Order: sequence, then C-alpha cells, then structure tokens
Amino acid sequence: MNLVICVDNRGLEASLEARKIYQRLDDPRAEKVGMVRVVDESGEDYLHPASRFQPIRVEAQLEQRLFADAA
Repeated sequence: MNLVICVDNRGLEASLEARKIYQRLDDPRAEKVGMVRVVDESGEDYLHPASRFQPIRVEAQLEQRLFADAA
C-alpha cells in the first residue's frame, strides 16, 4: 500500500483533511498528468492534484493497523 499525507486542502476541505494520511491507489495514467488517486473523506477514490500530497513511509505493522478497518 502507498501512503501520502495531505499538505494542502484549500478549496477541498469537505474532501480532504490537511495533515491526514491517505491511501494512494495505483493509477499510472493519472500520475502521468500530475494527479493522484486517493480514498478521500467520502470513502470513495477520487483524483486530486499530486501537489496536494507528499508520500510517506511507515513500518508495515503500523500501516496494517492504520488501515485495518478500511479493508
């Protein structure tokens, strides 16, 4: 699983929370045009500008705990 943290939610406050960790889904076509697909506050996956996020790495055990209820 790939994780990103939201660093800019201006104008999308209902969809994204600043400083929140999100699951990034693989979408090579979106990445080619500077977008990232994340599961946002709606519980669905949507495209957002990649500039709003920074990738992060955590230990596998923590990652499993963070998203245990999401599966």
